[in-house]
Amino acid sequence: MTTMPVAGIIPAPSREGRQSADLVVRNAKIFTGDPRNPAATAVAVRAGLITALGDDHDVAAHVGADTKVVDALGRRLVPGLNDSHLHVIRGGLNYVLELRWDGVRSLRQALAMLREQAARTPKGQWIRVVGGWTAEQFAEKRMPTAAELNAAAPDTPVFVLHLYQSAVLNRAAVHAAGFTRDTPDPKGGQIVRDRDGEPTGILLAAPSALILYSTLAGAPTLDDADKKISTRHFLRELNRFGLTSAVDAAGGFQNFPDNYRTVIELARAGELTLRIAYHLFPQTPGQELADLKRWIETVRPGDGDAWLRLNGAGENLTWAAADFENFSEPRPELAPGYETEFEQAVRLLMENGWGFRLHATYDETIRRDLAVFEKLAAEGLFPAGNRWLFDHAETVSPASLDRIAALGGAIGVQNRMSFQGRAFADRYGAAVAARTPPISQMLERGLAVAAGSDATRVSSYNPWVALHWLVTGRTVGGLRLYPAERLISREKALELYTHAGARITGEQDVKGVLREGCFADFTVLTHDYFTVHADDIAHIESVLTVVGGRIVYAEAEYAGMDELVPPVSPAWSPVARFGGYQATPAPGVAGARQADRLGEAAADAEQHHRWRIARGHVFEPQSFDPCFAP
Repeated sequence: MTTMPVAGIIPAPSREGRQSADLVVRNAKIFTGDPRNPAATAVAVRAGLITALGDDHDVAAHVGADTKVVDALGRRLVPGLNDSHLHVIRGGLNYVLELRWDGVRSLRQALAMLREQAARTPKGQWIRVVGGWTAEQFAEKRMPTAAELNAAAPDTPVFVLHLYQSAVLNRAAVHAAGFTRDTPDPKGGQIVRDRDGEPTGILLAAPSALILYSTLAGAPTLDDADKKISTRHFLRELNRFGLTSAVDAAGGFQNFPDNYRTVIELARAGELTLRIAYHLFPQTPGQELADLKRWIETVRPGDGDAWLRLNGAGENLTWAAADFENFSEPRPELAPGYETEFEQAVRLLMENGWGFRLHATYDETIRRDLAVFEKLAAEGLFPAGNRWLFDHAETVSPASLDRIAALGGAIGVQNRMSFQGRAFADRYGAAVAARTPPISQMLERGLAVAAGSDATRVSSYNPWVALHWLVTGRTVGGLRLYPAERLISREKALELYTHAGARITGEQDVKGVLREGCFADFTVLTHDYFTVHADDIAHIESVLTVVGGRIVYAEAEYAGMDELVPPVSPAWSPVARFGGYQATPAPGVAGARQADRLGEAAADAEQHHRWRIARGHVFEPQSFDPCFAP
């Protein structure tokens, strides 16, 4: 059957023993990601796999009476995106409870949303704004004040998280959280107080974000049925942007197996619309080795199926080895001697065939960890075929990159600098920010590098915001961090967000590229990623997302072709009223933005001119004005 008028393909005559395709997408500009066959215009899918790829002639023989044929109308089609570091399990459990400021362009609009949500939220519930935004994205270039939260929601507790740096609470949330003048500051955190010692509603990560997350953990949660609905809507929201896979990096307050039960049950029911490879993260300081031993005895990496599978341990192995990434605070000094327990954890994993990922923001942390790995390498444990990587690695040095490569490691980079770049540059200077993280140096060494977001508590889950950062080097507030020579191409950036993620889960032979026999995971885009103005990459969405041959998201001409999801529950959910990411029209380059670009181009030209002079390529004549002659 055809789902919309198409030309050029008619059902082939029935042949004994031949099975027709379930789905054909034609008239598309297909970027396959496969260098052997980089482009096509049509793709055929059967039983979740790609069975033909080429033009109308190549797929015609696969079209039968029951084949669903979709005309892409000349749009760009790319492999499904894969966020290699997304807290998707935790995000799904809470999605419908959160008021998302992702993409909101002004504080005025954000506060209006908050005010409206306060009128809809029942007594006993909180309003929570949890990540995906920064003050830099607002026209006002500032955060809300506690007084503004009090005015917008005088009686409903409001918790607003800002990056890994701080949280703002209204008066009702201060009371609901139990903060008083007698509440002591937790280790690594600060409760800001007024002159009388009363909490003002400001919480600071100084530098640990645990004060922020432990406060949030005190808010009401969903029941089991609504957790499933919340997760399904979060996965649909990710499908909206062309995501078809994600690697869950685990995280604090995500216990196994309790907090994994929802995605496990959805997987059993065939209701996942995103492929998830997950990690296990020891939650209790002092109990990490016991947790790892217990997991090693009960599960193994690779357990599961193509929709839900275990990938390894991390992103923390021991709490003492984790640094904190609040760039508005000085770099934390990790405690001396953490290496003893850390070495025991790494040895345990490597000896039992477990891969792992490690949260490490600063080179100082990475160097200490590498010393442990090199000690174990002398015993033959590195490289040993287990997949392992450092996550974040914003300030990793060239020397550390060489050591990582020698030990068979990989790196996961996330666009935290999209949201924290201004704070980083203010503290460490523009010159240091210009090489943070040094992605081009990672790639030059042949390291496996996979891209992701680290959503949802700092960056947005919108992958096109991350791709915009990779391609342009700009923050969401427009600050340019990186010079042109340190940027990567659109093709390479897309590879980091597709095939590279499959490599860190060992699925590179079936996922991340479009070729016969691979998973039928792809997305048709609203705008052509390869030709749209670079400033507008962040505004791309999907009009059709396919995972395993299933249409899991459909908009525009394809609306109604995707699978149904239950209505948002509870009915007062912020998502039921506002949705998730607040999309804005692609602005193009005009007015002040155009002037900014011209100024930057002139600055680049001048910088390049002086570079040539310094190397003797250009003669610099001395200026002479006869009016000022002696």
